[in-house]
Amino acid sequence: MLYLTFNQLNLVRKYIYSLLIVLFVAAGAAIFLTQKPDPVPQLRERHGDLAAGGEWLNTKAAIQGLLAQLRAKPGDNKSKVLLAQAYMQEARVTGNHPYYDTAAMQLLDEALRDDRDNFEALCCKASLSLTQHHFSEGLAVAEHAVAVNSNNAFVYGLLCDANVELGRYPEAIKMADKMNQVRPDLRSYSRVSYLREIHGDLPGAIEAMQMAVQAGYIGLEQTEWARVTLGHLYETTGDLKNAEEAYRYALKVRPHYAYALAGLGRVEQARQNYPEAIKYLEQARSTVKDYAFADELADLYHQNNQPFKSKKMAREAIDMLSAAADEAENNEAMGHYADRELAYAYLKTGELDNALKHAKIEYDRRPDNIDVNETMAWVHYKRGEFPEAATYMKAARRTNSKSPVLLCRAGLIASRNGQSAEGQALIKEALAINPYLSVDLADEGRKLLAVR
Repeated sequence: MLYLTFNQLNLVRKYIYSLLIVLFVAAGAAIFLTQKPDPVPQLRERHGDLAAGGEWLNTKAAIQGLLAQLRAKPGDNKSKVLLAQAYMQEARVTGNHPYYDTAAMQLLDEALRDDRDNFEALCCKASLSLTQHHFSEGLAVAEHAVAVNSNNAFVYGLLCDANVELGRYPEAIKMADKMNQVRPDLRSYSRVSYLREIHGDLPGAIEAMQMAVQAGYIGLEQTEWARVTLGHLYETTGDLKNAEEAYRYALKVRPHYAYALAGLGRVEQARQNYPEAIKYLEQARSTVKDYAFADELADLYHQNNQPFKSKKMAREAIDMLSAAADEAENNEAMGHYADRELAYAYLKTGELDNALKHAKIEYDRRPDNIDVNETMAWVHYKRGEFPEAATYMKAARRTNSKSPVLLCRAGLIASRNGQSAEGQALIKEALAINPYLSVDLADEGRKLLAVR
């Protein structure tokens, strides 16, 4: 039998440990060398009206060029960020956010792994987080970006948006002011418009959005988005003529633009021309994947005495929103938080417990936002819980918004809580701003005024 001395045994142990370390490193190197990087997400073909025209050809050529660059130089972070930006825009155009937003986030995360202070990548990631309604995450990334570069207008726009959505309105105003100081343009004027709107200055909001449209290039998606937003402001103030003109011009310079089609649908809805309104919304829905079109169609079919189709559209909207909410629940980085929208969708189907469940989820996420408080107020109102509705409505009105929908809802809630004079005054104010309020809401308000 072989016996080793203590020193010999230690030498053997050292040899074995050294050999194991060498083998472990070699195995790791082999895995690293054979492991393929994440495949670069590819462009998807457009179909139907979205594939018509030269813009799609130009977009496709630009993206194919970036993909070729990344095949030649997989570590080219500049190309990754540019491709991410292109995919984020493609998501806006097609409505295919699940695919393109995920693709963009993959590219941005790869760029930021190589350079955590990549300013363009940080701004894109913050913007993408806000699009997905991950507002706290978007704010954190935007704050990192502004620490890297404080002389860029776009990053202040991101900080403005994040603070608005989290209900930090004084800070949002400061960020919008800084954005306009650095670079007044379409994006900065748009922020001013929205801040004026939620603070009750509807004429000022229209003026700022007109400036935004004038600052853009006619026909570009961003410009026509601003024009459609201007049209919606005209709708809010009951100016159907100017709203229709804005939507028709947007369609003239950007054919088949889904959000302009939807705008024309709302104009015809306000005129109670429901078959024509349905036609426009169905066109919009067939062009772009957006739950809002199914949601609006549910109302239109109901008003046009088509209950089966109304229920079908309401369920389609819920299914689309639920899929997004489930993705967000399972993936902290991605997935569209859609609980506020789900709350309203469930109200339409009479599922009041589900409506409250999702309203509370959204409220817990951002309790200071006025829109979220309005949602909580309206859900409680529909449930017959009027004191609770009043509490949330008070928070919803803290910026002095003159939204006719908000004012009418506030009037109904006040009336149900025994404050008849205040309730009537609010309903009258709402109908004076916009006589074409959604039919159900306006009818309820008018009936309450009539019995008083």
